[in-house]
Amino acid sequence: MPDWTVLLYGLPLAFLAGFIDAVAGGGGTITLPTLFFMGLPPAQAVATNKLLAIFGSGSATLQYGRAGHIEWPLILRLIPLALVGSALGAYLVHFVDPNVFKNLVAVVILGVGVLVIVNKKFGLEDRYPGLTGKVLALTLPGTLVVGLYDGFIGPGTGTFLMFLFTLSGFNLIRSSGNAKAINFATNVGAFIFFLLGGKMIFWIGLPMGAANALGAYVGARLAMLRGSAFIKVIYALIVLLVSARLLIH
Repeated sequence: MPDWTVLLYGLPLAFLAGFIDAVAGGGGTITLPTLFFMGLPPAQAVATNKLLAIFGSGSATLQYGRAGHIEWPLILRLIPLALVGSALGAYLVHFVDPNVFKNLVAVVILGVGVLVIVNKKFGLEDRYPGLTGKVLALTLPGTLVVGLYDGFIGPGTGTFLMFLFTLSGFNLIRSSGNAKAINFATNVGAFIFFLLGGKMIFWIGLPMGAANALGAYVGARLAMLRGSAFIKVIYALIVLLVSARLLIH
């Protein structure tokens, strides 16, 4: 078991992860490897990561929600599917080779990054038409699939959700807010599951969670201040980071 000195680098990295995650998703690509580097076994690292992720996703959701950047009528319809997908993904991980799936997802997310970079107008304008049949036909199955991915692997879930919401017509600010709300719900569901398993290291997860929440607060505020063009730059960088994280086993 590590000693308290691991927090000397764990806290600033948790802050950075919260900041990045609130803007463009992908914070787990920083916090989970950090917990592994601290010397935590896989089960404890994954469980503790969910503990601290609640703080960050909750903080970002609160900021975006207060500013009116979360489309609650849509989100409340999607949360149950995200939870079902996440539970299904956690079950399937025992039957499918994660490495094959990681390579496939890395290729897909790189394609997403190319589309975002090449299409100069992508995510800069809000064209959300409301709860139309077309929107529901895209977001309902899309959220189920992303939830499955979250339970199966996890890194980059928020990045995928942002892409899904942007395809639905939201600008990147509202896409980020919607993604954080879904992420918060799935993190709570996973938190309860892992809490019952007794694997969380609270003396690491709680202070890192506080740092993650502070980073998420700063990131969400800056994203709303700077606008969709700023988020797009960070989003493109996170796509590359997530892809590299998936390809490096």
